[in-house]
Amino acid sequence: MVINANDVKIKGVSLFAQILEKFDEIIINVRGKNRYVVMDIERYRELRAIELDSLYEKAMREVNEGNFKVMTAEEHLKELVYELQNSSN
Repeated sequence: MVINANDVKIKGVSLFAQILEKFDEIIINVRGKNRYVVMDIERYRELRAIELDSLYEKAMREVNEGNFKVMTAEEHLKELVYELQNSSN
């Protein structure tokens, strides 16, 4: 369901509860562009858990393939600083 940001301003957050009774999510349209998604917290937690499970599986696959580095915290921080300093180039 897509709603206009102005409707949210006028009707307030209670509008979300009414819409979420019928739809899983609400897309808020701001000046003709879909900008935000509102959903029930339980739905958000389900999606977040799926995302985290997927990331864990990817990390374990990389470990099993030997695609990782062993380094100290200090070495890791130096690498992060280097990456941050050179990422804008």
